[in-house]
Amino acid sequence: QLEESGGGLVQAGGSLRLSCVASGRSLSDYTMGWFRQAPGKERESVAIINWNGDATHYADSVKGRFTISRDNAKNTVYLQMNSLKPEDTAVYYCNGGVVWGKGTQVTVSS
Repeated sequence: QLEESGGGLVQAGGSLRLSCVASGRSLSDYTMGWFRQAPGKERESVAIINWNGDATHYADSVKGRFTISRDNAKNTVYLQMNSLKPEDTAVYYCNGGVVWGKGTQVTVSS
């Protein structure tokens, strides 16, 4: 099971840090990812991190603003989001293997 937290309402230019905690399984065996889905749009990949954190990949739309990281000892993956824009508004989901979290809402006001 994966559980996201840290979403909320923030003004444009602000920051949020999302967390994804796993229970019942170890995250260290998995490449982990953050995805998002805005109303009326398909779910898209935001950031991916490999099992030990030494390789990451970002969507072009978030490069330079978002940072994905992980702490396998805490069974947690993070997404630091800076310089947020209204177009970042979406439900953000954590993924590992075939398991998805329920999502956390991020709303950026202009």
